[in-house]
Amino acid sequence: MDKQTIVLVGPMGVGKTTVGRKLAASLDLDFRDTDLIFKSQHGPIDVFFAEQGEPKFRALEGVIVEEAISQPGVVATGGGVVLSEKTREKLKATTVVYLSTDGTHMAQRLSQGKRPLIQNGLADWKRIYSDRKPLYEEVADITIDCSGQPIKVTVTEIVEALSK
Repeated sequence: MDKQTIVLVGPMGVGKTTVGRKLAASLDLDFRDTDLIFKSQHGPIDVFFAEQGEPKFRALEGVIVEEAISQPGVVATGGGVVLSEKTREKLKATTVVYLSTDGTHMAQRLSQGKRPLIQNGLADWKRIYSDRKPLYEEVADITIDCSGQPIKVTVTEIVEALSK
């Protein structure tokens, strides 16, 4: 497989970072996580959201995504990356893998971190996912349903889909 840029999109908490690391290792590609890059440059996302607001966050996120996808590798993105039309347009130059889920295993995952848009837990997550799902589908070249399945299975399914 030629060196390429593979971008993982999907709802918050679906496992983009974990899958991305393992996928990058299996394909011998670099791994980048736009949320981690944001945190290293601007501090915790929840604090930034509270102090600066979502529009400022999305603008900076777009710059980080553009830089992250400019080199071959696997890129894990934040759940809201698809909200920007400009960013969705830039993703067309990459192979986008949408990690979908039925949501049944999300409550436990979501309780493990500070997420500024889901103060009301699973109800907020379901509403946000429902709103964003058409955008994930719009940008996706490959869709993998990772509902409740082991990370290793998800990675194998992605590798198989990429080889087609």
